[in-house]
Amino acid sequence: MSSTAPAPDEEAFEDAHVLDPAATQDSQEQISSEISAIHAEASGETQPRLDFPPYRSSLLRHPTKSMVHADPETIELWSPAFGDRDVHPLESDLTIQRGGEPIGERIKVRGRVLDGDGRPVRGQLVEIWQANAAGRYVHKRDQHPAPLDPNFTGIGRTLTDEQGRYEFTTIKPAPYPWKNHHNAWRPAHIHFSLFGTDFTQRMITQMYFPGDPLFSLDPIYQGITDQKARDRLVATYDHSVTSHEWNTGYYWDIVLSGSNRTWMEDEEGEH
Repeated sequence: MSSTAPAPDEEAFEDAHVLDPAATQDSQEQISSEISAIHAEASGETQPRLDFPPYRSSLLRHPTKSMVHADPETIELWSPAFGDRDVHPLESDLTIQRGGEPIGERIKVRGRVLDGDGRPVRGQLVEIWQANAAGRYVHKRDQHPAPLDPNFTGIGRTLTDEQGRYEFTTIKPAPYPWKNHHNAWRPAHIHFSLFGTDFTQRMITQMYFPGDPLFSLDPIYQGITDQKARDRLVATYDHSVTSHEWNTGYYWDIVLSGSNRTWMEDEEGEH
């Protein structure tokens, strides 16, 4: 995983405040109305629909053809296996990757990776990426007018222990604008990536923070029509994870299968 921040495109940054006409055609009121109409007729859907019209780009991004079964003899002979030599313990601390302290609220995120029967998933590679405390990613495609933090890359990884536990130290991300519709903002979140039993089973999801006022307005979060399934994406503030005069703490379990499975997003997603 690279920790080198790409230089921002100066011309793109200067024009970043200019609204994209295609992104201003729909108001938040229209998006929210569409979300409400879909939720009213939906029942028991714990995973997002491929076609969720309020999430405008989902209409073009998702697969349009049936899945093709891969030959396990050629693809699944090797399963992901990572050891201490592959992932250093310090890679889970996103606050010490550069020469100084990043700006923002220091937090710890702790939890477990579980299978559908509640059993711990050991030795699982867990990777995260996120925006900084100003809502900006270290990515050339993110050119909205918010400052980059030279001491924060926004990426980290770790391995789960024998009890399936993981832990990251990071900075609490901020909401940020995106071009789904006029005045669209994403709730603060952290992206998580995990592997299943083989390399063809990469799973990506998002963890949110409790009480975010943007939840009801966000078509990605609201793309899951079942409220309980949405709730499982929201971490719990946990005072036992905090440290005196150092960090606040959140707890969040990831369930890979079963009826309580954590929502997983399309790998093509970037928000």
